[in-house]
Amino acid sequence: MKIYSVNDPAFTNYGRIIEGYEAEKKEILEALRDKTPVPEATEYVAEDAVLQSLAAANKITNTLFGGSPMQFGWCNGHNTKLNCLEYHRSSEINFGPSDFILLVAKREEISDYKIDSSKVKAFLVPAGVMVEVYATTLHYAPCQAHKNQGFQVLVGLPKGTNVGKPEYAAVNQEDRMLTATNKWLLAHADASEAKDGAWVGITGENIDIAADID
Repeated sequence: MKIYSVNDPAFTNYGRIIEGYEAEKKEILEALRDKTPVPEATEYVAEDAVLQSLAAANKITNTLFGGSPMQFGWCNGHNTKLNCLEYHRSSEINFGPSDFILLVAKREEISDYKIDSSKVKAFLVPAGVMVEVYATTLHYAPCQAHKNQGFQVLVGLPKGTNVGKPEYAAVNQEDRMLTATNKWLLAHADASEAKDGAWVGITGENIDIAADID
């Protein structure tokens, strides 16, 4: 699979590089590197107390999200597979102390609540580069950029995202894809999420970039 850089013009369809915030990034990157684990699989924490308490988190909240309450968590580990795609009604902020890869697609490429994995593109995010992933972009857990190195990635989202699930009576198919607060999910049939009851909305192969990284 071709792996693009987030500096490639193609990334502008999915997100953008956020300039500046050097002091804030340094503080957050140090906390990510020193205070969060790198498990053998993939682990996600929606809101991390250490990250949330940083002065940098408050600065980013007041600017990037215009003062709307944010939560700062992480997604760390080792992963080379697509497995699922999700979307939110909001942008997401990602960056980390080492390189990582995002597998992404566009919401408008969903047809009849399904998308073929051939629509997915891979983008390498270099260490220390902050990106905004647009609300219109399908994404999921990051992938490692190197065979023998995992990833530690900040996940900045509106407060409450991915925490619990609202109570409701589904009135359409999209409602049935809501798996957590502000999280709509499409799973590949091979993914554990599908076996747990998530909507099987990814057709084609379950992409694995293991052979495409060094």
